[in-house]
Amino acid sequence: MSEVILETTIEDERWSSAIANIEQVAETVKSAAFSYLKIYEKPEFLYTEKPLKVNVCLSDDETVHRFNKEFRGMDKPTNVLSFANLDFENFSAENKPFEEIELGDIILAYETMEREAKEQEITLYAHFCHLLTHGFLHLSGYDHIETDEAAHMENLEKEILQTLGIANPYEGE
Repeated sequence: MSEVILETTIEDERWSSAIANIEQVAETVKSAAFSYLKIYEKPEFLYTEKPLKVNVCLSDDETVHRFNKEFRGMDKPTNVLSFANLDFENFSAENKPFEEIELGDIILAYETMEREAKEQEITLYAHFCHLLTHGFLHLSGYDHIETDEAAHMENLEKEILQTLGIANPYEGE
């Protein structure tokens, strides 16, 4: 499998105090997500010889709000935003000249995630793992616009989180 390099930036220090060893947790979630995809989904991009790079930014509502408004036209914060860089239909041709392949960027908002975790009566750790997995799936070409896509993506999330010992985040919906 291609090496997936995770670059984690902590912009809001509350992340570090809320989840112990958060960078290592992110690495563990990354490994679980991409290993699962390689075994069960077999996406072409995971079989390249080139390293793959993902940028994760642990930020706050203000920053995510700004990006959500600028890129999605939604004037509010959200829990996670993903910005995928790959065109999966032309993956081989488009990525030949590059030594490293940028899968994309994920940005998470501390306040929104903390509030949602409290509302759902789950730990911030479990919610972080879920939404980081969600972001990795978006960067891997999965979406939830259509009902069948959403069901498939949710199933992948549940199965990946299960490998991490995290309960089904959709239970009770």
